[in-house]
Amino acid sequence: MKLFYSPGACSLSPHIVACELGMPLDLVKVDLKNKTLEGGGDFSEINPKGYVPVLQLDGGERLTEGPAIVQFLAEQKPEAALLPEPGNLNRYRVQEWLNYISTELHKTFVPLFWNGSDEQKAAARDKLAERFRYVDSQLTGDYLLGEQFSVADAYLFTVANWLDRLEIDTGDWPRLQAFQQRMRERPGVQEALRAEGLLES
Repeated sequence: MKLFYSPGACSLSPHIVACELGMPLDLVKVDLKNKTLEGGGDFSEINPKGYVPVLQLDGGERLTEGPAIVQFLAEQKPEAALLPEPGNLNRYRVQEWLNYISTELHKTFVPLFWNGSDEQKAAARDKLAERFRYVDSQLTGDYLLGEQFSVADAYLFTVANWLDRLEIDTGDWPRLQAFQQRMRERPGVQEALRAEGLLES
C-alpha cells in the first residue's frame, strides 16, 4: 500500500496507525502548496480534493479522509484491537472521537494555517481553547478509551501537535500534555515521526 502524506499534517495519523500495526507503507511526499509529488507528478490527479492523506491500495483503489483510512487499516489486523469489534459500544466511542477531532478540532485550525484574518484567527484560538479544555477533561486514563490505545488516539496526537507548532500554551491542559508525552514514547509513533523527518534518529 502507498500513503500520500505531508510531514506532520493529518496524514501522520494513518501513518502512525500503520506503524502500530506493523504494516509497511510506501510513502509519497506531497507538496500541498503546489499540489505536486516528490519526484514529479500532479497530486490533483491522485486526489482532486487537493489534500492528504490518500491511501492507495495494492489493487490501485484509493481511499481518502483520515478517519476512514485509520478504520480501514485497523480492520486489516483486528487482532491488534485498535478498533473495537462491531457491536461493541467502544467501537462507536472511537467513531465519536474521530468525528469530534475531525470537525471540532482539526477544522478549527484552518484559519491559523491558511491565512485567516486576524478576527478569524482570534476566534479559532478561542474555540480551540474551549474544545481542548473538553478533551483534557475526558482524558481520565492513558488514552481516549481509558487504558486501550485506539486509532482515535493517533488522530488526537497528530492534531494536538499543531498546538506546539503554533505556540499555543497547553499549560492549562495537564492531562493532554501527559497524553502527548505518552504517545511520543510509543515505538510506532516514533517510527512514523522519524520517517517523516520529525524526529531525529
